[in-house]
Amino acid sequence: MDGTDLPRADLVVVNAGEVITCRGSGDDPLGRIGHGVVAICGEWIVDVGTAAEVAERVDLSGATPVDAGGGLVAPGFVDCHTHVVFAGSRVEEYAAAVSGQLQRFHAGHTTGIPASVEMTRAATVDELTDAAAARIEAMFAHGTTTVESKTGYGLTPEDELKMLEVNRRLDRELRVDVVSTFLGAHAIPAGMSAKRYTDQIVGEMIPRVAEQRLAAFCDVYCDDGYFSADDSRRILEAGLDAGLAPKIHADAYSDQGCARLAAEIGAVSADHLNHTGREGMELLATAGVTGVLMPGLDFAVAHPRPSDARAMLAAGMTIALATDLCPGCWLESQQVVMALAARQYGIPAEDALLAATVGGARALALDDRGVLAPGMLADIQIWEADSHLDLIYKLGRNAVKSVIKRGDVQVMESVAAMT
Repeated sequence: MDGTDLPRADLVVVNAGEVITCRGSGDDPLGRIGHGVVAICGEWIVDVGTAAEVAERVDLSGATPVDAGGGLVAPGFVDCHTHVVFAGSRVEEYAAAVSGQLQRFHAGHTTGIPASVEMTRAATVDELTDAAAARIEAMFAHGTTTVESKTGYGLTPEDELKMLEVNRRLDRELRVDVVSTFLGAHAIPAGMSAKRYTDQIVGEMIPRVAEQRLAAFCDVYCDDGYFSADDSRRILEAGLDAGLAPKIHADAYSDQGCARLAAEIGAVSADHLNHTGREGMELLATAGVTGVLMPGLDFAVAHPRPSDARAMLAAGMTIALATDLCPGCWLESQQVVMALAARQYGIPAEDALLAATVGGARALALDDRGVLAPGMLADIQIWEADSHLDLIYKLGRNAVKSVIKRGDVQVMESVAAMT
């Protein structure tokens, strides 16, 4: 074939110790290619393979090389569950909790979600945008190229819309893709009944969110003390009618039948799942609902029942890992999440990496990222590491030395400087 008939690349990642495509099978679930290369044109991957294979299939004559320096090349992380937009800090509350002094701290202090609601309501759009942008830039430096951002610290129509406007700004202004989720049903405001607030969410908030096209998803916190399964169904069905795909915080602290609801309503993801039993897992697997697990939160709150990832995988579920970055779990690194998942949940590093990439993409219904393959977004990270196992072994170390976002190469500071 004449070279002019070949697809052209304007960028090519070379000199990789290994390319991890996250598109494997059988004995090689990660789809590893020793000394592989990745050819890119514009925002998209043109080809992935050995140097000889790609040279045969792609015109590389005008491509700028990106030297991986013998490191590992992998898809960018997809962080599919965060509350990254919030104001202030709950550091004193957290310090009191980990030292067993929370009961004493409660006296005279607002804590938990209500504390973050107070601070977030008082902040301007600009202040919230600046604070969230700094956190997202730190996530990017640790290899995350797509972030989901939930509301839920407003709990009034205007404050929830304010948070959604912040999400829109972040997506427009940052190099990370920001996927917006409406979570007005994060908690029940003081002085309101669950029914009255559910009425407001369904009758006022969801129509305004949909009319202004501010979110892709509608989420609800279904648990004891929050929203019942019946109220959650009503909220998610209203979201569906308005064009918002359903997600659900399910079974975090009790089994309220939320997993069954997620399966019946066709949720894109069900998140937390600490108290989900085998029957619920099988229902989620059959319905194709991705289970989003957050070992960082389980660690931060010393959860007495960490999510049973191994049982979920055995039941045939697709799982995703996320930071759950929020005031109660200030965690910006999916690498740390992988390490915690391996230790706390007992899953192999391979499953943790798949859950942090392609699993996260599935939890956001995105089929154009999370793997390295022709036709996928050129969202790529390059690690200074000898093996993908280093990510669960070298605790707290940032392995990322370069990130390619939609074909744009960003060189990070040295690994040592960022550790």
